[in-house]
Amino acid sequence: MRPRRRGWRIALIAIAVVLLVGGAVAAYAWSLSSTFDGQTVKIPQVFPDEASRPPAAQTGEAARGQNILLLGSDTRGSIEGSIADLTGQRSDTIMVVHVPANRKNIYVMSIMRDSWIAIPGHGEAKINAAMSYGGVPFAVQTIEGLLGARIDHVAIVDFTGFKGVTDALGGVDVDNPIGFDTGGEHFAQGVHRLNGTEALAFVRERHAFADGDFQRARNQQSFIKAVLGKTLTAETLTNPGKISGLVGAVAPYLAVDDKLNAAYVAGLAVELRDVRVGNVTFFTMPTKGTGTSPDGQSIVVIDQDKLKAVQQGFQTDTLDAYQPEVQTIG
Repeated sequence: MRPRRRGWRIALIAIAVVLLVGGAVAAYAWSLSSTFDGQTVKIPQVFPDEASRPPAAQTGEAARGQNILLLGSDTRGSIEGSIADLTGQRSDTIMVVHVPANRKNIYVMSIMRDSWIAIPGHGEAKINAAMSYGGVPFAVQTIEGLLGARIDHVAIVDFTGFKGVTDALGGVDVDNPIGFDTGGEHFAQGVHRLNGTEALAFVRERHAFADGDFQRARNQQSFIKAVLGKTLTAETLTNPGKISGLVGAVAPYLAVDDKLNAAYVAGLAVELRDVRVGNVTFFTMPTKGTGTSPDGQSIVVIDQDKLKAVQQGFQTDTLDAYQPEVQTIG
């Protein structure tokens, strides 16, 4: 029996560790692939009907680019059943990881959960309602429609796995830009060494900030960068025990599509072997800040003009030309 599922956020941390550390993972292929493939939950149906999807890039170098959708849930408590079945639940964290064809960089875009969009067959609503309406396939359809580009793989992570990765690394150092209090913890401005429990509190908080989810997204991105910085070191990559501990901490709390297996992860990671934390760009989908929907909900208003540049970047594998801006309430 798998552990009871808790609320999920920051799916990127666990999957990024597996992807970016994969070069070292490949060195211990037999035992680690057994752990990864044997303990991850497989999502039985990931993609929507072919007719509802953007056209695939069939030829050229751009066809090698990869988009990985990372989802979390805002259920605030234990969830009975499989991590792979999220129908009826709203996604709390939405990130799209773009791995370009040249494998020289990685781009990670956060999508604000309250972004107000047209959801197929449901009119206008917050983007995080898509998973509630139709589970993972409908969330994929909605985000593919927003970007005009295909999603190649999907990953969902139980929050407990995130905590395990942090502790498996022996803690991580995060540079906190704004002092705040949450859940009995005080995080002063400056650098902090966080353990798993402290890290959960750090990336979860939003009510302590004037711009709420916007600052939380920035904190999550800062923490991910800290995790990658600690992971992509010789001390970690040359330590079989630490690599095994990282994969073992992630796998039981990770749900993936059936093609996101150990062979795929190891192969992609070998291609990304020269990528370091400085080659990873984090940004948030462009918005005009917050607003109010026609029915009175507090929403995030997408900047449709600036979104066009993001769409083009995903569609043509040219995100290196996109210049992101800091997003806030406006």
